[in-house]
Amino acid sequence: MNALFQNSLFAGVTLSLVSYMIGVSLKKKFKLGIFNPLLIAIILSCGTLVIGKVDYEVYNEGAKYLSYLLTPATVCLAIPLYEQFELLKKNYKAVLLGLLAGTVTSLATVLVLSVLCGLSHEEYVTLLPKSITTAIGMGVSEELGGYVTITVAVIIITGVLGNMFGEFICKAAHIEEPIAKGLAFGASSHAIGTAKAIEIGDVEGAMSGLAIAVSGIFTVLLASVFAGLH
Repeated sequence: MNALFQNSLFAGVTLSLVSYMIGVSLKKKFKLGIFNPLLIAIILSCGTLVIGKVDYEVYNEGAKYLSYLLTPATVCLAIPLYEQFELLKKNYKAVLLGLLAGTVTSLATVLVLSVLCGLSHEEYVTLLPKSITTAIGMGVSEELGGYVTITVAVIIITGVLGNMFGEFICKAAHIEEPIAKGLAFGASSHAIGTAKAIEIGDVEGAMSGLAIAVSGIFTVLLASVFAGLH
């Protein structure tokens, strides 16, 4: 199978898309959070590579084209935000303070857990950008001296968990305000969480899309400060 991936230009892309489509089908059929399409795609893709003994570098040669769509996809989240712009203007103070609080909480949580678990400085800064989008998080991790590949994995895991359990947590905490729910999804689980927020409602999706950008900026500004605390 390794030879197949070496000789085929689109084998990696095909595996990724087919795995994701299977995940979407399972989610539609069973309607359970555990059947998150991205999670299913990761499991199926990794399983195929392990069973087929396909080197990651070989797989990535055909799958890397999907990563080119990451930034445009993130930018497209500005569309629902534009549609809810008047609502944003009325609540901009609460939005900014809420996102600042969410960013500080995320960074402080990583700091406390790193100290308790005895992580090295490199491991600590690797985890700092866990709640922001991959496009920004990779740059933050690299600048601070973290392990970029691990940062990507942590960001994806954070997003999947937010997508799966975010709505349940909001219900358990009795958070019903659409703006608050949207900001929570975007600030804690970036684009993957935003996909769930869009499913919940237009306002939630718009605010979550805003949270991705603003939380990313706050994290870039504050990550270096928190990096010096460990």
